[in-house]
Formats: sequence, structure tokens, C-alpha cells
Amino acid sequence: MVITGESRTLGLVIHPTRSVDSSVRTVTEYAREHGVEVIVRTADAARVPEVTAVSEADFVARVGAVLSLGGDGTMLGAMRLVTQRPVPVLGVNHGHLGFLVEIAPPQLPDALDRLVRGEYTIEPHSCLVATVDRAPLATGAGFNDVVLARMGRSGAVSVDLVVNGRQYGYYRCDALIVATPTGSTAYNYAAGGPVLSPSAPAIAVTPVAPMAGIGRSIVLGPQDEVRLHVADDSVPVGVEVDGTAAGALGPDGVLTTALRPDAAQVVRLAAGEHASRSRVKLSLLDLPLRPGQLIELIPENLRRRLDP
Repeated sequence: MVITGESRTLGLVIHPTRSVDSSVRTVTEYAREHGVEVIVRTADAARVPEVTAVSEADFVARVGAVLSLGGDGTMLGAMRLVTQRPVPVLGVNHGHLGFLVEIAPPQLPDALDRLVRGEYTIEPHSCLVATVDRAPLATGAGFNDVVLARMGRSGAVSVDLVVNGRQYGYYRCDALIVATPTGSTAYNYAAGGPVLSPSAPAIAVTPVAPMAGIGRSIVLGPQDEVRLHVADDSVPVGVEVDGTAAGALGPDGVLTTALRPDAAQVVRLAAGEHASRSRVKLSLLDLPLRPGQLIELIPENLRRRLDP
């Protein structure tokens, strides 16, 4: 069980600006009644003064589970935080259109009870571990994607693709996306890349606005090492991990990345319902479902209200 297992410490990771006070109150009240310790990182101490603040290293070492209070961005940050020591992470949605977060704040009391009783499943997530010119990135792992993007408004990103030491071709484009299955529904999807099943250990490499060279997405296996070598005719290239600036590459620079399986444990309280909601969200983002197929995704209790 998450909270009553080896560690009775629950860690909170909160959105940097959005108000999460209602969820914090719910968690702290529950913790007092059930003898659970709640902690946050020192960086968040000013926003939640009623919760014990510890260093980031202490936070990672002590937590038995993590609650992410925010949207998908906050959830990704929570997952990156515990990559070296994966513990269950549950997302509470204080954002907008979220694919990773599962519950809304009003559902939190019941969710905490179910965590204690062990009534949940774990959804494993892989991540991309990248180095720039053999140096690890300060932002750590990427659970959505690693992107090479031009740093100015003109010119093109020009890179050679090397997989497991073999030359596969080159890209000349506005940006190049290396995505996990989780990230395949994010920037990769917007750029016309494939949607990968969460159960498929794979990497998608997708060019944005390709001008020459490889013009389509490539799907690679979980053991493949991807090296992207910046060509002499490329503009300066910025490196982004999960949408956060993480470095830069000049001509002859090399980004190397590979998939790390089971790098995060995402809590699912109702995996089937979450999958259906995600399909609805994808349909709103242009997944071509027929009207009848959309109706099938509506929960049964709501569907009955639609029947004449």
C-alpha cells in the first residue's frame, strides 16, 4: 500500500502559480487523522507554510508516494523528481486538458482512502535519458520528449541521424522531436507524428516542417540509441526536455538519447475510465472518431440521460 508501506511519508509537488489550497487542506487533514507525514521541497515552502519543508534530496529519499497538484506539466515534474527512486505518483488536476492527471480535487478524499487500502494499479512510464556532447542535461529525464529546435526565426535545424552507431540519413527542418509513448500525444502528435500505445516500448522521431532529407516519422525500439549530430550548415540548436530549455548545440554538437523503461509509477484508480477520457480528449484534438464511437466513450450513467 502506498501510504502505509515502507514509508508513511507523502510528498506534495505543486503547480508553481496556480492555487492548490483546497487540495493541500484535504491532504493535511487526512494526514493528521491517519498518522501520515506530509512534506514538500524547500522551494515550495512559502506557498504551503503548513507543510514541513525539506531539501530536494531528503524529499526524494523519504517519500513513499507523491501527489502532484497541477496539470500535466506539474505531473511530469513530479515524475522526473523521483526517476532515480520511482515511487507511486498520483495526479490531481488543477490544470486544463490533462492526459496524465487522473482525478479532480473533489475526488481527492476518496482517492486517499483508496491509496491506503491499496485499491489502485500502477501504470509504468518510460523516459528519455539524454546527453549533450556527452554531458548529462541538468533537467534530467524527459517523459514526453526531447526536442532540437532552431534558436532564431530563420534558417533550419540540420542534423544527421545515427542509430546504434549506424548512419540512417539526415533532417533539415524547423525542429526535430524524439518522443516517448507518453509524449506521442503531445508535440509529436501536433507535428503529424504517430500516436504510440502506452504499452509499446518505443521511440518516435518526428521532423517539424521538414524541408529536405527524412520527411516522415521513424519509430525505433526500446534498446536503440539515438544520436543526432548537428551538421555544419545548421543554425544554432536549442535543446528542450518536456518543453523546458535544457541546453544548446552548435555545429558538430551531438545529442544522444535512449529509452529508460519503468522510470515512473503512475497511480491509476480507474484505468479503464482514464483511458476512455484520454480518447475523448484526443478526439477533441482531431482524432477521427465517428459520432457513434464518441457516444460509446461517455460514461453509462451520463449516456442514459442522452437517450430519448
